[in-house]
Amino acid sequence: MKDERPDLTVRTKRYSLDVIKLFVSLPNNEVGKVLGRQMLRSATSVGAHYREANRGKSLPDFISKIEGALQELDETSYWLDLLSESGIDQSTELQRLCAETDELIAIFVTIAKSAKHRKKGSLARN
Repeated sequence: MKDERPDLTVRTKRYSLDVIKLFVSLPNNEVGKVLGRQMLRSATSVGAHYREANRGKSLPDFISKIEGALQELDETSYWLDLLSESGIDQSTELQRLCAETDELIAIFVTIAKSAKHRKKGSLARN
């Protein structure tokens, strides 16, 4: 049975595009602009970090890029929370993006842990 979930490269790109759509829908006031830009910057960095990780020169480089993506996801979660809790946006799309952010964090944590475990195994053999 084939896995129906898109691969992570596609998923992180779709995540960026969905955040762009949310950004465009935010109120055109100072707070909406500031929070929106911060969210946009961090969220669109996730896919870039993941692509860079897959082109990493070494396992430590891969881990560093994955951890960079995790930092960006954590920051994006913060900006999404502020948008929601401030009342600027409480749409179902924002709530869906919060859930997707949480899922991506869990995936990237698993990837980082697995890579660190592989790194420890390779160090033990040397």
